[in-house]
Amino acid sequence: MPEPAGLAGFYEDAYQQADPAQAATYSRWRALGAEGKVDHVVDLCARAGVAPASTLDVGCGDGALLSELHRRGFGGRLAGVEISAAAVALAAQRPGIDSVERYDGRRLPAPDGGYELGILSHVLEHVSEPAALLGEVGRVCRAVLVEVPLEANLSAARASKRAHAAGIGHLQRLDRRRARELVAAGGLTVACELTDPLPASVHLFFAATAPARAAAMAKWALRASLHGLARPLALRLFTVHYACLCLAPTPRASREGS
Repeated sequence: MPEPAGLAGFYEDAYQQADPAQAATYSRWRALGAEGKVDHVVDLCARAGVAPASTLDVGCGDGALLSELHRRGFGGRLAGVEISAAAVALAAQRPGIDSVERYDGRRLPAPDGGYELGILSHVLEHVSEPAALLGEVGRVCRAVLVEVPLEANLSAARASKRAHAAGIGHLQRLDRRRARELVAAGGLTVACELTDPLPASVHLFFAATAPARAAAMAKWALRASLHGLARPLALRLFTVHYACLCLAPTPRASREGS
């Protein structure tokens, strides 16, 4: 799946669930994930002093993240772009999102500096040229929130985990250093960052039985404790989510007018 055209077909299938119950389950899963992702957006924007009056979610999927931003009254004018027509149709039905467009995965349909905040949440690991995408989002947005799973670790190196990552379209296997290198290659500068081992609710979501829930709680407790006490070791052992707020270069017109 090296090209955007191929990716579009892959994600059309992902957002078109024939089973209504399964579709509802994954919709709830995406909504739960959006809560944590928006926590990161709000936290990092506050740290960097960014209070966006306009936000563009690149790779917005079914609009769950934008919907959560609207629910919290954060981000100003909310827009999304997505390569999947099925996802665009779902996102367009959500209230509070000002616009959702399909795009070609390369050139964003927006002028330079057209948005104050861009969001690339769990997108870079799915594309073959992440630095190029970062550069394009940096062209359109004055600040860019990037979030990725850090999968370059011992747990994610297992054959079953690699197969699962490939099955959900992951083309990149990142650690913190590589994520920051991609940001720099895209012409952006990291202003602040965080890592998150994910809350218990995420670990529990697919646990359908009492033994499964007990195992999920034990996994969450171990990971959260290790992440808090020995973060470098935790990053080497298991997957956490990494988010950073990045600043784009000041547009030339702005520099010349100042």
